[in-house]
Amino acid sequence: MPRPGQRARAIALSLLLLALFLGAWQAAVSGGGGTAAQMDPDYAALMGTAATQGASAMPGPAQVATRLAELLADPFYDRGANDKGIGIQLGWSLLRVMLGYALAVLVAVPLGFLIGTSALLRQALDPFIQILKPISPLAWMPLALYTIKDSGRSAIFVIFICSVWPLLLNTAFGVASVRREWLNVARTLEVSRWRMAWRVILPAAAPTILTGMRISIGIAWLVIVAAEMLVGGTGIGYFVWNQWNNLSITDVIIAILLIGLVGMALDQLLAWAGRRVGYSE
Repeated sequence: MPRPGQRARAIALSLLLLALFLGAWQAAVSGGGGTAAQMDPDYAALMGTAATQGASAMPGPAQVATRLAELLADPFYDRGANDKGIGIQLGWSLLRVMLGYALAVLVAVPLGFLIGTSALLRQALDPFIQILKPISPLAWMPLALYTIKDSGRSAIFVIFICSVWPLLLNTAFGVASVRREWLNVARTLEVSRWRMAWRVILPAAAPTILTGMRISIGIAWLVIVAAEMLVGGTGIGYFVWNQWNNLSITDVIIAILLIGLVGMALDQLLAWAGRRVGYSE
């Protein structure tokens, strides 16, 4: 664990880097007046008066902060299909991620456990894993839409597909890496298979399984944005695409910021769980 003084210096450095970034951002949008209109008249026509009056079309930090405060003031409003609060959009995305992720855990952890304890099963399933693993999750979306015939459930299926492989492989690796001495001692004491799996193998493999869970949740949160852009309806991915269609760059930037913050929160939640089972980064 980092020392208190080192952590304070790291926080101070992070704040300094953030201030430099915001200053550079503000300088860039303040000093770029009129260039968008001069370089691309069609772009200027789309953006309206912001481009033609000498102001940058890209919003600055103050504009983003003001708009963010407006969105957070009433995050759960619902004024129709294409006008919902940012809280509702994030809630739908999180719900889809959690459902797909939970299904992946229920499938991948037991199957990975079996693969890790059986060399025969590992060799038999390896060709299928190697073929299916590299396929982009979004490539499954047309097939999911055709068979499931529901955009929300199709997005959950895509989250399941992208989450299952890191979980499966890390679980199998963790189980297969349990020290032989521990297993031999358990067999010598005539411990039952179920008790050995629950009390010896699972605790030893838990850090590796948690690593797979952290990787999977990051991939799932990344993929849901792209999936919702394709299927539309609700969700933070749809919000990004809809605001781009409305040429609301400020809202797009805010959505990107919130996507990053939620992703960090999910990762830190699993990191905390990992520390609870004795895993340290």
